[in-house]
Amino acid sequence: MQAYPTMAEIVVITGGTAGVGRATAERFAMAGAKLAILARGQDRLDAAKRELERLGSPQVLALPCDVANANDVFVAADRIEAELGPIDIWINDAMTTVFGRFQQLTPEEFTRVTEVTYLGFVWGTRAALDKMIPRNRGTIVQVGSALAYRSIPLQSAYCGAKHAMVGFTDSIRSELIHDGHDIHLTCVHLPAVNTPQFGWCENKLDFEAQPVPPIYEPEVIARAIFDAAHARKREIYLGWPTVKAIFGQQLAPGLADRYLAKHFDAQFTDRPREDTPRNLFRPVPKAVGAHGEFDARARKSSWVARATTLLGAGGVTLAFHATVTALIAGTAILAVRKLSR
Repeated sequence: MQAYPTMAEIVVITGGTAGVGRATAERFAMAGAKLAILARGQDRLDAAKRELERLGSPQVLALPCDVANANDVFVAADRIEAELGPIDIWINDAMTTVFGRFQQLTPEEFTRVTEVTYLGFVWGTRAALDKMIPRNRGTIVQVGSALAYRSIPLQSAYCGAKHAMVGFTDSIRSELIHDGHDIHLTCVHLPAVNTPQFGWCENKLDFEAQPVPPIYEPEVIARAIFDAAHARKREIYLGWPTVKAIFGQQLAPGLADRYLAKHFDAQFTDRPREDTPRNLFRPVPKAVGAHGEFDARARKSSWVARATTLLGAGGVTLAFHATVTALIAGTAILAVRKLSR
């Protein structure tokens, strides 16, 4: 992948103090970008700021912000432009979830997941567009998920929010094209990632939660997001599990329903759930970075991420359907030959 000149870029990352957001901020810092990171929890903001400056960012603005609050996000955008300059790239990443059956969730919990994981993207996109449209330039990266296309049990609120984000983004993209704005929207859809969320998101299971294997390190995701911010592709599918989930949903959704119904245990470990603080409604006072506790099981590369960055999701879709068609045609030819003997 080519190197991009990023020294002059001003980049905003929501959820930039932990997990994928933190790894992405580190990737841009190493490229010399000026950064604004938005998150709850001043201690983690301060720690992330120090690390990003150490890695090479010439200026880091660490802003307390609850992305579920539209005014918080709009005020942050004003301050970023006043202190750093015109925003070039806005990355919506902040998320939360609840592990548990739908009927175990309270209305307040479901609402909170939706407000952060869906409306947080809406307000971030609006704040970015309000700044970018007058200049007619800029890029917005939506950090999505395979679960935006193929939902799984035990995370109904999160899956619903990710589906909604894709629908919202597609609508806005068409409006921008209609109005002739040279602003690019891209979605990067992730597989399971080794982040701290599994230890601090709300959990109603009997056991501690885990990402559904295979698991990828956050740096794999960060590289793909960095590339996506410059490649101007509509969507990028990161990791073979993401490709399988998305196309499996298209080909045999009912089969996927039944398969997932039998594999609840893929989402939890064999360790009983611990009574520890959870971050759904307030930040957890805990020092964390990009990684969770699954380093020993996590993959450090993804050829699919590279391929889809180069081809875009459309190219991967054509290749996938061509392969399926070839397999079906090959099977039919073999069957005809057998019958003709």
